[in-house]
Amino acid sequence: MKLYKLADNTIDHKDYKNMIEFLKKRKYLNQSKVTQLFEKKFSNFLRTKFSVFVNSGSSANLLIAQTLLEGNFLKNKIAVLPAVSWSTTVSPFLQLGYKVILCDCDKTDLGLSYSHLEKICKKHNPGLVTVVNVLGHSNNFKKIISLQKKYNFKIVEDNCESMGSYFPNKNLGTFGLASSHSFYFGHHISTIEGGMVSTKDKKFYNILLAIRSHGWARDVQKNFRKKLEKSFKVDEFKSLYTFYYSGLNVRSTDFNANIGIQQLKKIKKISIIRNKNFNRYQKNLNQFWTQNSRLKLVSSFGYATFVQNRLEVFKYLKSKNIQTRPLICGNMGQQPFWRKKSKNSSQLPNAEFINKYGLYLPNHANLSFEDIDYICKNFNHCAKAIFFK
Repeated sequence: MKLYKLADNTIDHKDYKNMIEFLKKRKYLNQSKVTQLFEKKFSNFLRTKFSVFVNSGSSANLLIAQTLLEGNFLKNKIAVLPAVSWSTTVSPFLQLGYKVILCDCDKTDLGLSYSHLEKICKKHNPGLVTVVNVLGHSNNFKKIISLQKKYNFKIVEDNCESMGSYFPNKNLGTFGLASSHSFYFGHHISTIEGGMVSTKDKKFYNILLAIRSHGWARDVQKNFRKKLEKSFKVDEFKSLYTFYYSGLNVRSTDFNANIGIQQLKKIKKISIIRNKNFNRYQKNLNQFWTQNSRLKLVSSFGYATFVQNRLEVFKYLKSKNIQTRPLICGNMGQQPFWRKKSKNSSQLPNAEFINKYGLYLPNHANLSFEDIDYICKNFNHCAKAIFFK
């Protein structure tokens, strides 16, 4: 019996053949010119200036959090993080000593709640607001940017679930100072393991490059390196082994980058299929939930629903070989790592609703309309819908 997976492989036989040929031709597989080419091509796709390839989307978030501190980009270390997000969206900021405040989600797009964010800004005056574009959908950036102008905080985007979603003239992942992207198995494209940080800011870009590799200046742009050497009076002999920043090692390899270059050729087609699948779900399940329509194309990561009998739905769909899962991971404020580390117990009613009732259904580029109709038929058979109050 066919298994209706939540996620599926984007690496096919043609990609495997390309990997074999790459290995035959290359003796050096570490980060070098192929990585730089992938970064350039990704920047062109996203319509931004700079990108830095790393070993995961989680590392991308960690690298962003560290670069914000090392480059003194923030007025303070108070960071607003979404309650509906992922563990490694939030945990890097806790690990690096930020004061983290969770913001509730919006009922229509599952991004940040504007009203709750405004309350947080009035009370705490944060230096940073991180947004997560959930399941291919956009935050309400018009409202969030209006608060940014008023309270002077920086914005970064976790775009790991929304690669390929775009407005008529702007891609998700280009609204903030920086954005993170994931190339893990089952995401929009895959490099086996991998992630990317993108930015339009040259200073931020160069510090990213340094911190990615131990904190040294080998990989940064020449003019930026010369300024560092002059500032710290470093000569040519010491230059390669001088560490200007508190660094990490979150590099990937040319082997993974080569996979990424081939995968980028598919992203438009994959995004279109995911969008068509999303619309098919909307047609079949419009009594459950309607997403916002700000985007021109929704590169849907999964179809979100809310049901009263979630465990019952999960078991029934499992019996029909249909995979389901909680909506991301529910309310981050209920996760054990958060409860152990933070005493912030603010009320997050929308996130708590998702925690109790949220469930999402499969969407990927290998699903057909017939597959989606089968999933929806079985979902409708057992689901008891519930809506945000």
